[in-house]
Amino acid sequence: MPVSASILADSAALLPDLIALRRTLHAQPEAGFALPRTQRTVLNAMASLDLEVTPGPHDFTSIVAVLRGTRPGPTVLLRADMDALRVTEETGLPFASQTPGLMHACGHDLHTAALVGAAKLLSAHRDEIAGSVVFMFEPGEEAGGGAQRLISEGVLTGVEAAYGIHVLPGRAGVFTTRPGPVMAGASSLTVRVLGRSGHGSRPHQAVDPVPAAAQIISALHTYVTRRFPVFDPVVLSVTKMHASEIINAIPDEATLGATIRALSPESVETLSRELPSLTDGIASAFGCRAETEFKSVYPVTSNDPKAATHALNVLGDLFGAERAVPLEHPIMASESFSAVLNEVPGAFIFLGTTPEGENADTAEMNHSPRAVFDDNVLADQSAALASLALSHVHHP
Repeated sequence: MPVSASILADSAALLPDLIALRRTLHAQPEAGFALPRTQRTVLNAMASLDLEVTPGPHDFTSIVAVLRGTRPGPTVLLRADMDALRVTEETGLPFASQTPGLMHACGHDLHTAALVGAAKLLSAHRDEIAGSVVFMFEPGEEAGGGAQRLISEGVLTGVEAAYGIHVLPGRAGVFTTRPGPVMAGASSLTVRVLGRSGHGSRPHQAVDPVPAAAQIISALHTYVTRRFPVFDPVVLSVTKMHASEIINAIPDEATLGATIRALSPESVETLSRELPSLTDGIASAFGCRAETEFKSVYPVTSNDPKAATHALNVLGDLFGAERAVPLEHPIMASESFSAVLNEVPGAFIFLGTTPEGENADTAEMNHSPRAVFDDNVLADQSAALASLALSHVHHP
């Protein structure tokens, strides 16, 4: 039997176990860098495999597992993120989160289960592997990124190619990616507008920071539309605002926060240089002072052009060309896998998971408390990861 047919048959047989694992993970979400139950569940799921496993410590519960082939050759890395979001689930699913205030709203439970599946599939083909496969289970992707710490600990040593797959709304089972930028870089902006407090009935005796903050919010949204070309887009959304604790008092300060997404390092550099001047100038016009912090969180996720084309070819051969489709435009969300792709060539791929009967165009997006993913894709997701690895290390 050709290896591709064997991978598909074996992954189909694994599907019930993968769905059960995903639903266990979904019901017991953990957020941040410390995910002890998640780590334990994944380690148990891979306990029967002959892997070199390095679990992270209690405050950074990563898992790095290495499958050594029977012959020397290149090393390829496959990655999954394991953490949940601080979101209260509203799906009504029978396996919904049992932890108040936490939910796998971004599909990381599918990513984790699929990578376990890929480890099982590749272990069954160890005799045909010339080289090694690294399985990287990352905590804290939503919390600032565990990828950077794993890189600093040497997870990419000797790695020649890296792949990850992320679930999104879309026709279930369809894979998509593109050469070059595939996801935006993320930055955060925090502004404290400092004035002088007073009674709400006598604003002339105070220095009110609220109107200054309101003007800053308006100016920020206008700034990005006038400063950056539409073909190198920047998205800025002010998502936090806080001022007085009581309705009849003018506060000493007003604070606001924004998330910013950009597709080029040049745009990030411009934002970091110009935004503090903009906020300070507006605050000064109102007699206030602004303290502004701009922080780059994730760089742009940029696929190696050859690796992206290679991935589409591998997946097209495996599932059919209609299920491996070029992505027309980058997605303005951000990813810690960007740190991996900054170091080694590889590709980040999206997989549609909208359940049958739902409109993919109107389905709840990742991070929604009502986001639902069709976990019947897990067999193909595991097969895709395994096949991408085998495309580098297979030796019949």
